[in-house]
Amino acid sequence: MARKRLARIPEKPRRGLVLVLTGDGKGKTTSCLGMAVRAVGYGMRVAMIQFIKGSLHYGELDGAKRLAPEFELTPMGKGFVGIMGDTLPFAEHVAAAGKALATARKKMLSGRYDVIILDEVNVALHLKLLELADLLSLVREKPASVHLILSGRNAHEEIVRLAHLVTEMRCVKHPYELGIEAEKGIDY
Repeated sequence: MARKRLARIPEKPRRGLVLVLTGDGKGKTTSCLGMAVRAVGYGMRVAMIQFIKGSLHYGELDGAKRLAPEFELTPMGKGFVGIMGDTLPFAEHVAAAGKALATARKKMLSGRYDVIILDEVNVALHLKLLELADLLSLVREKPASVHLILSGRNAHEEIVRLAHLVTEMRCVKHPYELGIEAEKGIDY
């Protein structure tokens, strides 16, 4: 029996979108990773810069290595800010977020990437690790063909206004409420 060929979607000029994934529910980073895998499947180059994560080992770090060189994941945060035993001076978190934003801008403007993901950038902004004007400037500088994804809870209303797509994750039920701790491969 002959296999049917799937029809390919005709190529068209890409219009780079600004996408915001926010809300108090789980799945924002996971959604970013899913879009990265999809983009790599089409031969696109993806850079994901993590603004909060950086001090712990997460499964996506090893997964990204398997998708290299099309997918680069760069954790640049110093970990949780002001919670879970954080002893770093606030200024170190601010410096790390500033460096992450500068790295994101450089990659976005390099012409080497089709998708730029700013993971937890909304959290960094909400915690005052970044200035709103600096993030708005980056969004406005986005080249026309680059997709820019901004994740993290508490997305600022100005960022939401600039976006083409905004998805708010809402927690309906969470295993932690049942006393179930984070699971490897699902939560980290």
